[in-house]
Amino acid sequence: MTEHETKLTSATALRAYAHPLRLRLIGLLRAEGPMTATQAAARLGGGETVPNCSFHLRQLAKYGLAERAPGIDSRERPWRATSSSTSWEDDSDDPVMQAATDQLNHAVLDQYARRAREYLAVRPSEPVEWRVAAGFNDTLLHITAAELTELEAQIEALLSRFEHRQADPAKRPENARLVQLVRMALPREQP
Repeated sequence: MTEHETKLTSATALRAYAHPLRLRLIGLLRAEGPMTATQAAARLGGGETVPNCSFHLRQLAKYGLAERAPGIDSRERPWRATSSSTSWEDDSDDPVMQAATDQLNHAVLDQYARRAREYLAVRPSEPVEWRVAAGFNDTLLHITAAELTELEAQIEALLSRFEHRQADPAKRPENARLVQLVRMALPREQP
């Protein structure tokens, strides 16, 4: 059974998770549930091989992000995510931790940009209700670090009302779709 969050606390774990295929694999397991390396390779496409997916799933397991799930028979060896999210602190003064955190943050940002481009490619064929509901926006706020921390907690509280649907498909409304809501809080210099 998955927990809500896995927290990465070492530079080694941060760098290990920063691999683009590992990020995609854990996202796939979280979105679609347990699957074998063969199923993952097929779902990811783009030339990903079964041995490559298998290797990276083992690496995710090494850092507590994935684990073996019960199979249908003794030959099937599915994997599942150990949690529904991954977090890491970004407050270390240690240069090694800062570099590892930056590496992971860059990899995550690259994944978000890839997903946004994929969405834009199919957006014209989306139903109008989804084109209106989904998309991009940003807001400029004059806010303190404490207020931003409070705002993030409030947003998390709002989002938590939908968490039960991830684990239990029977609780999803008929027309529900998987949506990734990406938030970035980026301090800016004054214009």
